Formats: sequence, C-alpha cells, structure tokens
Amino acid sequence: MIDQKTNAANAVKPTTIPNNPNFSSGPCSKRPGWSTDILAGALVGRSHRAKPAKARIQKTIDLTRELLQVPSDYLIGIVPASDTGAMEMALWSLLGERGVDMLAWESFGSGWVTDVIKQLRLENVNRIEAPYGELPDLTKVNFNNDVVFTWNGTTSGVRVPNGTWIDANRTGLTICDATSAVFAQDIDFSKLDVTTFSWQKVLGGEAQHGIIILSPRAVQRLESYTPDRPLPKIFRLTKGNKLISGIFAAATINTVSMLCIEDAIDAMQWGLSIGGLEGMQKRANDNFAAINTWVEKTSWVEFLAKNPEQRSNTSVCLIITDEKVSSLSANEQAAFAKRMVARLDAENVAYDIGAYRDAPSGFRIWAGSTIEVSDLEKLTPWLNWAFEVEKSAL
Repeated sequence: MIDQKTNAANAVKPTTIPNNPNFSSGPCSKRPGWSTDILAGALVGRSHRAKPAKARIQKTIDLTRELLQVPSDYLIGIVPASDTGAMEMALWSLLGERGVDMLAWESFGSGWVTDVIKQLRLENVNRIEAPYGELPDLTKVNFNNDVVFTWNGTTSGVRVPNGTWIDANRTGLTICDATSAVFAQDIDFSKLDVTTFSWQKVLGGEAQHGIIILSPRAVQRLESYTPDRPLPKIFRLTKGNKLISGIFAAATINTVSMLCIEDAIDAMQWGLSIGGLEGMQKRANDNFAAINTWVEKTSWVEFLAKNPEQRSNTSVCLIITDEKVSSLSANEQAAFAKRMVARLDAENVAYDIGAYRDAPSGFRIWAGSTIEVSDLEKLTPWLNWAFEVEKSAL
C-alpha cells in the first residue's frame, strides 16, 4: 500500500540551497540584510556609565517596551549571563516566601526544577511535569503558590498556547522563562510577574546579556521579602529593602557590551520596520506553516509536540517516524539523525539543526522571525534527500 504522504525514496538531490543556512536555535540567525556595518557607531572604548552610552542602553530598554508592548508600570532591566542569569536572579531573589509550583516539560524547565530543589533547597515545592512532546496538566497549578515555567519549551518545541490558564487573581508570583517565545508568540504580560529572555533567540542578537521584566507585584515582593540566603552581587535587585532602580534605568549591574547594545537596537528597529510585534509574529507563523506543510505530506517525519495547538513556531522539533528507523535501538536512531545533520552541514544547507542533547533524537529547526520562509522551503527537499541517502545505507 502506498502512503498518502510523499514517499521520501522518490527524492533526488536538490540543486538549490537556502540563502541562509543558519537554523540554529541559539544563538539564532541574524535578521535579513544584517551586516557588521550596523556596529560602526557603537560606543566602543567608552565607559558604559558615560552619558552617551547610558542613552544607548536606555534606548534598548525603550525599544524593548515599544516592540513587546510591555505595560508602562512594568520595569525592564538588562542583566548579566543571558536568560539563565535573569532567571537565576529571579529564583534566588524572590522564591521562599511561600510554596512553589514548578512546571517542566523539557530540559530548561527541568533545570529550573533542579535549581530550586537542589541548590535553593526549598522544601514546599510542587513538581508538575510532563514528558517531551507534551504539556503538564495546567489545571493542577496552585496560584496561591509562586509558579515557575517556560512559555516555550526550546528543546521540545512545546509551548503554552496562551495565558488563559493563569489566574488573574493569583496571590503568588508567576516567573516565566520566555526566551524563545518573546517577539514571536502572544504573551499576556498581565499574567506574568517576572519575564526573562535574551537577545540571542528571536532577535538573532548576541549572547551573554539577559533581560528581566518585573511587574509591580514582583517589585512589591522584592521590597517586602528578604531571602534567608546570601546573594551574589550579580543577583541583587535590592539594597536596604529597596529596589535598585538604576538597574531599570540604564545603570547595569556590570559592564555591558556596547557592541551588543547596538546589535540589539538594530534588531528591534528592524522589528518595528516590518510591522512591529504583529509583523514579527506573522513571520514566525509563516515559517512554521512552511514546515507544517512539508511534515503533512512527508511520511517519515512528525512533530515531537503531539498537540497541534501547542506546537512552537520558533524552535520546531521533529522526530523520525519511519518504521525501519524506528525499529533501531535508541542509540542507533540518534546516530542516524546525526548522520543526516552532518550531511546537510557538509552541503552548507543547514547548520546546527540536531535535537538538543537531552531531547529525543531528531531535529530542531529554528523558524523564528529572523528566518526567511523561502529558506525553509529550500531546506525541506534536502531533508528528504538526506533521509533517503541514510536509509538506503541501513
């Protein structure tokens, strides 16, 4: 019986390659048309405390508010160590005042669970978890507790479809790692008290700088609760039980890269030029649609995310479902996928599209706003070709 989907064995080696083969899920591809020329005016060699430098840092904060449509009473700060640093800052500074619900369905969410239990050693912790490809039962969340979760599971391609499950009348705080969701997905800031991300994901910016966004409720917690643990300087958001307001007014905790500042400004100005938040979301949605169209007509591949409403439009994770490949051992399946990835890399077709090391074997293709849909349309025939070549060698 012939499968209704396209038989990958009919594929031939394509002749056209993507113009941009950078499909890494972090750091992600630069915006279309990017060049180092945009860095020409960067205030290198200047103190980041100097008035002109602080003005550029403040512009970065202002553009973040404008592009993401962050409420005016929320605070935005640039902090060290990428999204990880921003999340650790929130966890160490805020948790412990009450119980905590920890949600996890992929590697990074599981990492936050480990930090809270093994490093912070909090005792009143409720773990609500699900395997790769699924969301946990969100109805089990107790919003009298603080709630920690990722909006988009970067290593599983599973996202929360919206914020309707979050209690608007919660008494605890919601702390959200949104690094692979912001700029590409609808995020309701009224449902979030702490939001963190880095420029290296959907903006295609540079690494090592994190963004933390605080609601008035989060600020109130910071000024009313003192954790019973020492906090390193780079985690401290308060001094004398008062918020260090300078962090949210261009006075960064440590030295910020003025090259990275210029790069982030350029990326956000590009975002505004293509229609702002809605324009960036449309690009990511169109990119996902291109991959989805291919998956629907291809017999050997499927999304790792089982529920279509929960599939990420940025970090798209795919698994091989071909019967012959699926009959191999887990190690052999992983090796098969890695050979496909290496073959496409050697052809300069796609770089860095292997599944995350802790995830099921397969592929992770970045489809965020900086990717061109035409490049994804050129990539998919190559995936078919690589699959055919590798399967024929089994």
